[in-house]
Amino acid sequence: MLTPQMVLHEEEHKEISVICEQLVAEAHAKLVFLVDKNGQLIASAGDTENMDTTSLASLAAGNIAATGGLAKLIGEEEFSILFHEGRRDNLHLSLISQRLILVVIFDHRSTVGLVRLRVKRAGNQLTKLLDEIDKNRQGEDANPLFAEITDDDIENLFND
Repeated sequence: MLTPQMVLHEEEHKEISVICEQLVAEAHAKLVFLVDKNGQLIASAGDTENMDTTSLASLAAGNIAATGGLAKLIGEEEFSILFHEGRRDNLHLSLISQRLILVVIFDHRSTVGLVRLRVKRAGNQLTKLLDEIDKNRQGEDANPLFAEITDDDIENLFND
């Protein structure tokens, strides 16, 4: 099932990016991505220069969707954390507020335990921020954080 696209103001995006940057530093990660469940990249931090960010975001969302199907088959609603271990790099994926995917890529400089600890804190920060954004949007213009982008919104982008 598709969910509406995430719409953020510039300041909100900066706050999310700061959390991602802190996570890279504190978890000794190579890079961090925040992706919506449709595979749309929201924010990234770390060494993204040699990474196909579009493919990574899409595949992370697909991975969450596929394991969601597995979870349902065994009577679970969803798996909130996924971990893939490679020879050089490891991949940690976690659901944030049941609507975003936090992807952390790390190598031998870190450990799964440290990443999980730091992801938990970053996840709590992101959840709190998303709740604040939702609350502000309801008072501001009644548009939820996840809103449909209208033709008027697109037109306004090109008129600025």
